[in-house]
Amino acid sequence: MRKGILAVLISVILFAFYYFGVNAFGKTTGTVIGIFSTLTVVSIGFMIFMENRHPTSTMAWILLLALMPLVGLVFYFLFGQNYFKRRKYDKKAQRDILAYESQASRRQAPDHPAFKPKYHQLLQLSRRLARTPVSFASDTRVLTNGEETFNTLLQELEQAKHHIHMEYYIYRSDAIGTQIQQLLIRKARAGVAVRFMVDAVGSLQLPPSFLNELKEAGVQVAVFGSPKWIFFTSRVNYRNHRKIVVIDGSVGFIGGLNVGDEYLSRSKTFGFWRDTHLLVRGEAVRTLQVVFLQDWHYETGEQLSDQAYFSPELTENGRGAVQIIASGPDNERRALKNIFFSMIVSARKSVWLATPYFIPDDDILTALRVAALSGLDVRILFPSKPDKWLPYLASHSYFPSLLSAGVRVYAYERGFMHSKLLIVDGEVATIGTANMDMRSFHLNFEVNALLVQTDSVQKIVDDYIEDLEHASLIDRTKSKQKRIVTRLLESAARLMSPLL
Repeated sequence: MRKGILAVLISVILFAFYYFGVNAFGKTTGTVIGIFSTLTVVSIGFMIFMENRHPTSTMAWILLLALMPLVGLVFYFLFGQNYFKRRKYDKKAQRDILAYESQASRRQAPDHPAFKPKYHQLLQLSRRLARTPVSFASDTRVLTNGEETFNTLLQELEQAKHHIHMEYYIYRSDAIGTQIQQLLIRKARAGVAVRFMVDAVGSLQLPPSFLNELKEAGVQVAVFGSPKWIFFTSRVNYRNHRKIVVIDGSVGFIGGLNVGDEYLSRSKTFGFWRDTHLLVRGEAVRTLQVVFLQDWHYETGEQLSDQAYFSPELTENGRGAVQIIASGPDNERRALKNIFFSMIVSARKSVWLATPYFIPDDDILTALRVAALSGLDVRILFPSKPDKWLPYLASHSYFPSLLSAGVRVYAYERGFMHSKLLIVDGEVATIGTANMDMRSFHLNFEVNALLVQTDSVQKIVDDYIEDLEHASLIDRTKSKQKRIVTRLLESAARLMSPLL
């Protein structure tokens, strides 16, 4: 409330000075604009300063406002306000914590006794950060690329008998999107409860008629974070980047693939699309279900507490530990970022990373450098061509310091690399929706699976090794010899990295 009053007060003061400028100096546009711009920079800069943000983020905002006042002002109201986040997500955070802890208290499987001490510490940390249970009665299967992912998804959807819960950041009305839509319509008409949710920004181009067809067939539809004025609200900055499917409470999907033909390598722009998804069965699906239901409740107000949505099924074949970890602007503990950090600093042999966007904060950057300087095998697999130029340029600005520390950075050349993986010592991995960037750490709603000594970790390792065969090692010397224009663009993009 105080932030709102302060914003109104600043607006009144700015208007008063603008009116004074017109009367005092006439309609000299340059003078009035100069006064208005200066006061805007000072007032908004003061608000940012008083919020005690990270120094890097604070300086980035102040620099943007100083160099481009009008652009900076628009960006601030769209992407920079923390007040909206606290006002909208504090209640969601409290409800999520209660739901996660309640689910953890109902765990049926006993703890696994056969882990190394360092993994006990990691799992204890992840429990405390995420507040979700660690399962030793779950089975996971790695789905490599779009063809295997969508074939498996369609097969499981066909077998749905009670309910289908689906949540995506990007959903397109192209061939694969329409195929899944028609299957959902058929299931809804057959009596299966279908709930379908997409993000307002990621699925902005999804036609209303597409959603109306689902509604007319009985599918319940929700659009996460849908504002009245999408281009004039900071709500667009907090995106639901999650990709979740839960079928009958016993089968779940999580990973990097949205729904669209490009994820099946049908895009002329990107060609082959390299991505990774995960099929989950057993106890861990319950947590994935809770994450979906909490998002659904937040957006629709419908609270589904009926235990019919939670299958009692456990998986006897499950080996190792599986934990579903949700993170977002409502999570002040920065669960995923801190788990990534812990995995890196606890490594004893290797740290392998794959990400389409690499914009780390100081903690992650230092952890990777120190790991490499300690003699560990640290590798980063990154796309050789961008889908978004600004994050791509910013990412490259971080590579020289990593290369000088001994990190090996590979550019994937077969197509576009979109997998989001972190593998430590060949025994622990995380796979999901979170990129290794500040947006995933602080702004997006994300969900990952932490895998400790499961059979699926070896599959992730094998796929990573195969991916390296289609990648070229970025040379440290050539990296230093880039054209001055390229280096300037990368440095400028890096200044914006806390805002990306």
